[in-house]
Amino acid sequence: MTTSAPPAAETSAPVTTKAKKRPGDVAFSGTALGAGIVILAVLAAVTFFLIAQSIPALTADPEGTQFLNGTPFLQYVWPFVFGTIWASFMALLVAAPLSIGVALFISHYAPRRLASVIGYVVDLLAAIPSVVYGLWGALVFSRILQPFYVELNERGGWIFVFSGQPSPTGRTILTASLVLAVMILPIMTAICREVFLQTPKLHEEAALALGATRWEMIRMAVFPFGRGGMVSAAMLALGRALGETMAVTMVLSATGVVSFQVLTSSNPTPIPANIALNFGEAYGTGTNVLIATGLILFIVTFAVNAIARWIVNRRAEFSGAN
Repeated sequence: MTTSAPPAAETSAPVTTKAKKRPGDVAFSGTALGAGIVILAVLAAVTFFLIAQSIPALTADPEGTQFLNGTPFLQYVWPFVFGTIWASFMALLVAAPLSIGVALFISHYAPRRLASVIGYVVDLLAAIPSVVYGLWGALVFSRILQPFYVELNERGGWIFVFSGQPSPTGRTILTASLVLAVMILPIMTAICREVFLQTPKLHEEAALALGATRWEMIRMAVFPFGRGGMVSAAMLALGRALGETMAVTMVLSATGVVSFQVLTSSNPTPIPANIALNFGEAYGTGTNVLIATGLILFIVTFAVNAIARWIVNRRAEFSGAN
């Protein structure tokens, strides 16, 4: 008696069904893609413009070129690069601890009503035009700081940065840096505040449950989580300081010197201030020279952002930047 084998089980290929796209999803994704393409296109156009307009200045004879006056371009632009970095560094040095402290006070110390008021006031500072900051720095803030500069020179003149004859007007590179610090304070404070508020509550409660004080909890839970966000905020604020024009222009005059002294009348001049002060008188190849200095500023800003992104990516494992 023979028995027939049972029929083989029929195998069917898995059926994949595509999710139906709603018109709103298609419109949103298309808009987001278009916005990203527009940003890249604008960045590429700016880069092409700067390079194309800088070539005549880089290839021209320095002897007959306005602003160069026989000086090679790199030698001409170096003092302005130094002034840009020096002023922005001092501004960030002042603004960073203040911003982190204000952000911590708003997020972890102040009562809710007071925190909302302080947060609103800080955000309001970002809406003030830079020309207003420049007028305030040149006409009011510099006069307030001038007696302090004289006292600082008398007591701390043995330190190189505070040596030299103090400016009688108070309009120095240090005044310009302090004005820049006030300008970048709201940007960095707002970003740090949002990052600190995103710290997981379980991390904070665990630290407090182990007997940590509020400051120890912030040091062990909030700062490690917000490290990447703080670096990003600092670099965004630094980018604002690097490209600021009007405020620095109204406080300083273009001298083009390389000096670490911050109280004297001979001050390093940032690239944006030099362009703003001289562009009205530029003609011919002189215009290309100023545009070429703008290309240098573009490269410096891009390098700063690239370094910041590298730092954030290295610290991204336990960070609010994710």
